[in-house]
Amino acid sequence: MLRRLLATLMMLGLGLCGTAALGGVPYKIITASERGTYIQIGRDLAKFVAPDAGIDLEVLPSAGSAENVQRLREEPGVKFAMVQSDVYQAFLDQADRGQREARRMISPLRVVMPLYDEEIYFIARADSKLEYMHEIKDATINAGALRSGTALTATTLYRQMFGTPLPEANASFLSNEEALAKLVTDKSIDVVVVVAGQPAKLLADMKPEARDLIKLLKFDPNHPSSRAALTSYFPATIRASSYPNLLASDVPGLTVKAVLVTYDYTMGFTINNLSRFAASLCRNFGRLRAEGHPKWQQVQLALPDLGKGWLYYPPTARELRNCVPGNPPVAAPAPAPAPVRAGCSQQERILGLCR
Repeated sequence: MLRRLLATLMMLGLGLCGTAALGGVPYKIITASERGTYIQIGRDLAKFVAPDAGIDLEVLPSAGSAENVQRLREEPGVKFAMVQSDVYQAFLDQADRGQREARRMISPLRVVMPLYDEEIYFIARADSKLEYMHEIKDATINAGALRSGTALTATTLYRQMFGTPLPEANASFLSNEEALAKLVTDKSIDVVVVVAGQPAKLLADMKPEARDLIKLLKFDPNHPSSRAALTSYFPATIRASSYPNLLASDVPGLTVKAVLVTYDYTMGFTINNLSRFAASLCRNFGRLRAEGHPKWQQVQLALPDLGKGWLYYPPTARELRNCVPGNPPVAAPAPAPAPVRAGCSQQERILGLCR
């Protein structure tokens, strides 16, 4: 009877292993809106990279980067998240100021690799007197949904350009779709901020009639307020070829970096899986560029130096550095600052830290 029981258990174990091998280890990646670029990048990773690493990668939508940080920390099965660089930095800044919740959430997170630049769009009605980003100071602005990267970017840019937080009376935090509807219908919103890598599905899917309804505001790098914004963001060109139904010519704009993030996992099973994922990313990088979203053309496998407080995940960094020789060794984690509770600011509310 004991031999039969052992044989049965062995058969069950083999069956389970076979199922796991067939379907892959179930992991998740948190992205953003269904009509954004993050989710398309996540689907490319699930299609071209994860299977070769023995991973079944489920791609999940979200409100955006701030929510992604929280879900990576707290949601079972989530092993990767797409995060805007300014959102990641905002968590680090809040942790440095002693915000306990920010410190708890960001301290164990690690960067897999920087990805590409995301364009920042300031959208106004076609008949608006506004033409440039630096003219929006007194406008009613939809900054994006709370806990989204867009909201953090919009409010950070406003504060940098004008030296003051976006007034709550002039701010709304609706989804892109809701805000655009209000922009052109009841006109209760003057400007809608959208952050997405071009070509962004939300704008690329618009019909030619959209030109009669909305326009993109231009970025003037020579204006004093614009120069202040360039301390955190970078100039870019929003190409008419990306949005032929909306733009007759290219529009100068801004970008922010997208980053692939994971957790500082220490269990051998997870370390091995994430190492295989990085090795597969290296092997299949050509397919990502040939068959994936156009933004893969901007991605490099090199791992540049990160800012203060930013750390690469050592197991994936080793694989990617083997893929791109000559990069420096992985830095050791720096000690976290002692926490001191701060007040609940607009930025904390956007990051979901007021709990």
